[in-house]
Amino acid sequence: MVAATVPVSGESSSHELLKAHAHVWNMIYNFINSMSIKCAIDLNIPDIIHNHGNPITLSELTQSLKISSSKAPYVHRLMRILTHSGFFIKSKIGGIEKTQEEDAYALTPFSNLLLKNHPLSMNPLLSGTLQSIRIEPWLNLGDWFRNDEDLIIRSPFASTHGRDIWEMAGQEQGHNNLFNEAMASDARLVSSLVVENSEELFGGGLNSLVDVGGGTGTMAKAIADSFPGLKCTVLDLPHVVRGLEGTKNVAYVGGDMFKSIPPADAVLLKSILHDWSDEESIEILKKCKESIPSKERGGKVIVIDMVLGDQTEDKEATETQLFSDMLMMVLAKGRERNEKEWAELFFQAGFSEYKIIPMLGLRSVIEVYYS
Repeated sequence: MVAATVPVSGESSSHELLKAHAHVWNMIYNFINSMSIKCAIDLNIPDIIHNHGNPITLSELTQSLKISSSKAPYVHRLMRILTHSGFFIKSKIGGIEKTQEEDAYALTPFSNLLLKNHPLSMNPLLSGTLQSIRIEPWLNLGDWFRNDEDLIIRSPFASTHGRDIWEMAGQEQGHNNLFNEAMASDARLVSSLVVENSEELFGGGLNSLVDVGGGTGTMAKAIADSFPGLKCTVLDLPHVVRGLEGTKNVAYVGGDMFKSIPPADAVLLKSILHDWSDEESIEILKKCKESIPSKERGGKVIVIDMVLGDQTEDKEATETQLFSDMLMMVLAKGRERNEKEWAELFFQAGFSEYKIIPMLGLRSVIEVYYS
């Protein structure tokens, strides 16, 4: 048998072929960035560097890891890829002579967000997203596209594990805890930014608010602390809010947003609708509409989610939004939406007006009203 050859003519064609080849390689190996970061978290590297107080040398870091001496020579390779991806800064420290200098590592703004005690730590989100149970559906995604099952019923996650992500959270406490911790870590960032800049959003005559799917109440507590006259209710599934104690102006209610939502002046849907199909999202929005007064009487729904197309000038931000869209498809039958798609949901649910406020980087605040 004679091996097939690809005809290449001219220097330009060779350059384009090699460039394409390198790009495909990069895409194939892209997962290594995520897994290298996960490894650094598992080894507690960001916190070790932070606790050291100054840039830490490679030898000091290796000793702090408490790993087998046979693994020590490999640490610099892990740090090299993480330095390249911007999670650490490498410098040289030591004596005056070059031979006395040693590689040393310091944190960057990215790795600061992976410190366990950072107030806005993304550690739980990283750990929850990169656990094997959430990776496995991606390995079966091609099979999911090819099979004959009803796509409305089963996500790739449910097709792989025999139950959807919400069922698993309700049945397995460990998975439920990871999910709630990840959502709480995200809510801390969002609440700090939204509350700081949103006197009009949560003030202006609002007396009550329901945080639908609000988990353990991180967002509601932040709003209640900044607006003490606003009574906040967290609505989530019974297993999520079980055992949680309310405060003077924060209460917890176990329930189902598809059945009913407690009445209030405003309903908050933070990172909720992107979990669900269009049909399910419309049902949720209809329940929201039933629980709030009209715009003239001060009622509104506050949606915090991505609006695709807002990041056209930022390639990385756009790519991250598209990653999130695929993640929603695989885990929960949901999707990220552009403005036209959001508008269709709102109008089909009976709302008459909406306003998009792009104040959260990848995500936006959307105020939704009916007359």
